[in-house]
Amino acid sequence: MTDAAKPAMSVFERYLTLWVTLAIIAGIALGQLVPDVFAAIASAELAKVNLPVAGLIWLMIIPMLMKIDFRALGGVAKHWRGIGVTLFVNWAVKPFTMALLGWLFIGWLFRDMLPEAQIDSYIAGLILLGAAPCTAMVFVWSNLTRGEPHFTLSQVALNDAVMIVAFAPIVGLLLGISAIIVPWDTLLISVGLYIVVPVIISQLARMALLKAGPLALERALALIQPLSIFALLATLVLLFAFQGEQILAQPLIIGLLAVPIALQTYFIFGLGYLLNRVTGEAHCIAGPSALIGASNFFELAVAAAISLFGLTSGAALATVVGVLIEVPVMLTLVAIVNRSKDWYESGRSVQRQTEALNRSSTPGQS
Repeated sequence: MTDAAKPAMSVFERYLTLWVTLAIIAGIALGQLVPDVFAAIASAELAKVNLPVAGLIWLMIIPMLMKIDFRALGGVAKHWRGIGVTLFVNWAVKPFTMALLGWLFIGWLFRDMLPEAQIDSYIAGLILLGAAPCTAMVFVWSNLTRGEPHFTLSQVALNDAVMIVAFAPIVGLLLGISAIIVPWDTLLISVGLYIVVPVIISQLARMALLKAGPLALERALALIQPLSIFALLATLVLLFAFQGEQILAQPLIIGLLAVPIALQTYFIFGLGYLLNRVTGEAHCIAGPSALIGASNFFELAVAAAISLFGLTSGAALATVVGVLIEVPVMLTLVAIVNRSKDWYESGRSVQRQTEALNRSSTPGQS
């Protein structure tokens, strides 16, 4: 990150809670004041992927993607520990802990406070969320934690590849359904809109700027970084405006559904972060590695819930709650990563790996 970009980021981080709270309030209020406007924005979809939100995500992730030199992607292999942690947490832990928390809270602790006919459907929606780890938004979280961009891109690509073959079997196993209708159009269009197109745009912009010299790229990144933060808050406004009516109509149900989702998010993040520290992975790798598992690919989860259970089902509502709490909760995890850097790097395994790396980079020293 350039020095020019730091002041805007520091202001954002210093008043993080305020900005997020104002964005949520503004979203709910605007959704009630001008519902037709936001209904029109919400209807601008392609295979359940909202195009205005996709545009805002472009503004969020393109600055980070512009930092990536594809010639350096080969060096990601040295971070095999972070790769292993991400795959383990995403696919061997996360779907099953989400199912467990769903059964515990929705099927037992909160059962008497929820509509009995929707209990199983709510749990199914939570399982769909747990089986769909994040793709594009992890670029945002990685950027806010000064994560290694090449590692982040490689992890997103690997995660998408695994999701294509693992999503349906895991969901089928946990829901007890023999045949899962995977919304392939949503999955493939999301990957194209959120990954392929922004990568192409960012690399074309990077090449054009580098022709004018390295300083041109740095100046451009400094200028567009505040735009990325604005897009993040604007996304939050849109998401809460889209669902403001549901929030006001059934706040208790939404609040109850949010509990296992939030607990799952913090648990999965903590597990990934600690495993990276124990294995000695660098802090700039541990952040995105832990955050990619903690967040969700909510477009896929919502589309799958609607396909399997219907638009008005409890499963669809549960996945929508995941959408609503995604940004606020993930921003708290971003703050944890940034504020715990000194603690993280004080770990013995991390220090040993750092010393080994320093020795290998200075072969002339004994």
